[in-house]
Amino acid sequence: MTGGDQIRRFATLGNHLPRQCGIATFTTHLTDALVEQLPDADGFVVAMNDAGRHHAYPSRVRFEIAEGDLSAYRRAADFLNVNQVDVLSVQHEYGIFGGKAGAHLLELLRALRMPIVTTLHTILSDPNPSQRTVLEELARLSERLVVMSESGAELLKRVHGVPVDQIDLIPHGIPHVPADSGSKQRLGLDGKTVILTFGLLSPDKGIEYVVDALPEVLAAHPETVYVVLGATHPHVVEREGEAYRLMLETRGRHLGVDGSMIFHNRFVSQAELTEFLSAADIYITPYLNAEQITSGTLAYAVGAGKAVISTPYIYARELLAEGRGVLVPWRDSSAVAREIVGLGDDADRYRTMCARAAEHGRKMTWPAVARQYVESFSRALASETHRRRSSFATQTLAGRPAGWPEIDLRHVRSLTDDTGLLQHAVFSIPRYEDGYCLDDNARALLLMTLLEEAGTDDPTAVRALASRYLGFVNYAFDRSSGRFRNFLSYSRQWLEPHGSEDSQGRALWALGAVIGRASDPGRHSLAGDLFHAALPVVTTFTSPRAWAYVLLGIDEYLRAFQGDSSVQSLRGDLATRLFGLLQRSSGRDWSWFEDSVTYCNARLSQALIVSGARMHRADIVDGGLRSLEWLVSLQLSSEGEFAPIGCNGFLARGGAAAPFDQQPVEACTVTSACLSAYGVSGNTRWMDHGTRAFDWFLGQNALQQWLYDPSTGGCRDGLHAERVNRNQGAEATLSFLLALSEMRAAYRTESQPAPSARAFQLTT
Repeated sequence: MTGGDQIRRFATLGNHLPRQCGIATFTTHLTDALVEQLPDADGFVVAMNDAGRHHAYPSRVRFEIAEGDLSAYRRAADFLNVNQVDVLSVQHEYGIFGGKAGAHLLELLRALRMPIVTTLHTILSDPNPSQRTVLEELARLSERLVVMSESGAELLKRVHGVPVDQIDLIPHGIPHVPADSGSKQRLGLDGKTVILTFGLLSPDKGIEYVVDALPEVLAAHPETVYVVLGATHPHVVEREGEAYRLMLETRGRHLGVDGSMIFHNRFVSQAELTEFLSAADIYITPYLNAEQITSGTLAYAVGAGKAVISTPYIYARELLAEGRGVLVPWRDSSAVAREIVGLGDDADRYRTMCARAAEHGRKMTWPAVARQYVESFSRALASETHRRRSSFATQTLAGRPAGWPEIDLRHVRSLTDDTGLLQHAVFSIPRYEDGYCLDDNARALLLMTLLEEAGTDDPTAVRALASRYLGFVNYAFDRSSGRFRNFLSYSRQWLEPHGSEDSQGRALWALGAVIGRASDPGRHSLAGDLFHAALPVVTTFTSPRAWAYVLLGIDEYLRAFQGDSSVQSLRGDLATRLFGLLQRSSGRDWSWFEDSVTYCNARLSQALIVSGARMHRADIVDGGLRSLEWLVSLQLSSEGEFAPIGCNGFLARGGAAAPFDQQPVEACTVTSACLSAYGVSGNTRWMDHGTRAFDWFLGQNALQQWLYDPSTGGCRDGLHAERVNRNQGAEATLSFLLALSEMRAAYRTESQPAPSARAFQLTT
C-alpha cells in the first residue's frame, strides 16, 4: 500500500490566497498540486487570518483561525480531529501565528490525533530563546520536517539537534513557465532587455541597489528596463505606508533612470506572473537578509530558466551553485551593474546559465514536488507509532529537556485562598462547594518545598504558598488523638474526627520534606513539632500506602537528622512490614503487595527502593525494583506508550486491567518511582520508564492529547476512553507539577557525577 492509498483526507494549515503573502501563494499552489496528485482523497485548508482581516476564500478553505485568538486554535484542533484527517501539512513561519514566536500553533498541534508534516519556511542560525523553544517543540510534535534546502537541513541538525532521519528535503514548487512567445509584446516591452524583480515589497529587499546600478547598465545597454512587480507588503503599508516605494521612485528620478523603471504596484495573479517571467531576460534578488533559507521568487526564476543575479543569502548560495546563477556582494551596486552588463555582452555565458537553471528546475515543478510531499506523508504515517511512543529520555540524557513546559503556578494560585488549597475545579474555576482536603495541601506543601530548594524565579511567592499550606496542615492536626483530619468544608467545618491513614502518611511525607530541605526556621520548627507529634500513631496503621508515604517522609527527615535512632527504628519496622507483604502476596505472574492494583501504586515500590538503599538492604531494594518493573510492564500499551491502570475497575489478581479512567496521579507516581530507581541503580532504562510516564501528560497517551493545559497552568483531571476530562482539580495539577519538577531535577543532575554516587538525590 502506498502513502497515497492510505490518505483519505488531508489538510494544509497556513495562509491562503487571496491573502497577499508568499506563504499564502505557497499553501495555495501546494494544495492544488496535492489534490491533483491524490484525486481520490478529500483535501482542504485551515487558513490563518492576520489581525483584523477577513478574506474571500474559496470553498477549499473550511476553517479560519484569527492569529491572536488562542481559543480558535483549540477549535481548529477539534475540527481536524472530528473530520478524521489522516495527515496535516503545516506551513510554518514564526510571524503568521499568534503568541510569543508563534507559540499559539503548539496548542493546536498538541491536541491532534493525526501525524503532522511541517514545512519550515524559516530556520534561524541564532534563534532567540522563544524561537528556539517553539521550533524544538514543533519538531517534537511533527512526524516529518520538510526543508527546501540542504542548508536548512544542516541548521536543523546543528542548531536544534533534529535527527537527520526526520528531515525531508523537498524543493520549493514552481509553475510551468513557457518560453517567451509574445509576452514582451503583450506587456509593451518589445525590443527591451528586461530585468525583473517580483514579490511583496519591503525595505529588506534591497531594490535600491539595483536602481543605483542602472546608470552604468544603461550606459552599456540603453534598451534595458527594470520591472519591479508586486504590491508593498500589507504589514509594511500598515506601519510605513508606501514610503519605501516612493523612496525608490525618487531615487530613480535623481539618478535620471526613472524612464527605465516600471513599477507594477499590485499583487499579481499566477497567469500575470507567468507572463512577466516569460518576458524577463535577467532576474535579480538583491535581498538583504543573509539567513533567508527559501525564496519562492528565486525558485520561480530558476525554474523558468532565467539568468539570475542575487545577493548571497543562504537559499541563493545553494540554488545558484554550479553555474545556475551568479552571486554579488551585499549592497554593492557596482557589482550588480558589472554582472548585468557582463551577461548582456557574453551570449554564450548567458545561454549556458539559463540552460543549467532550466535543467535544475525540472524537478521543482509543482507535480514533482507534490509527489515528494505524498512520499513524506507516507513516511509520517509509517513512523507515527514510533514517534508517538518516543520519549524525552534520549533528549534528557543528551543534556536538554526539549519541549518541557516551565513550572507555572498560576492555577495553583487560583485554587488557593486564605485557608489553603481547594480540592476541585469546574474546568479551571475553583469549586467552592467541595472545600479543602489535607491530601492536596500536603502535596502542595511538598511541591513548594522542592521548588524552593531547586531555585525559583519568584521565591517570595513560593515561600508564601508554602507557609499557607503548612498552616493548613497544622490546623488539620488534632493533638489529642495524634491524628490529622482530612476534609474541611468551605464554611471551615471539619467533616470527620480524623482522616484516612493515607492522608496522615502524605502529611508526614510533606513535613519530612520541610524538615530535610527547607531553610526557613519557622517552617522548619513547626514541621518538626508536627512530625514528631503525628509519628507515634503510625505503628498502628494497616494501610501499605500509608506505610509507604511515611517511609518516604522518614527518608526526607533523616536527610537532616540521620542520627535519630528512634526514627531509624521505625523506618526498619515499616520497611520490613512492607517487604514482607510483597513476599507473601507475590506469586507466579503477580509481583505485587496486594491482591489488587489500585491507586498511587508505584509509591509502594518507591518506598522499598529508597528505604532499602538507606538501610543497606539489597533484598529490600531488589524487591522494590522487581515490583516496579512488574508494574511498569502492566502499564505499557501495544504502541509502547504509558497507559496507567484505570480507576474504573482497577486490576484484581486474575482479572484484566481497567483501561480507563486514567489518572494523573498514577503518571506522577510512576515517574517519581522510576527516577528513584535510576538514582539507586544508575540504570538508564529507569530514566526511560520514568520519562515515558511523564510524557503521558504531554500527549504520549491513548488519545494523543495533552493533559497539561499551558493556557492555565493546570492539568486536566483524567483520560477517558473518548475524551480528556476538562476539569482541572488540585490533585491532577499538583501531580503534573511534582512530576515536572522531578524530571527537571533529574535533568539538572545529568551533568553531575554518576548516579551511583548520588543515590536518592532524585527522590521526592
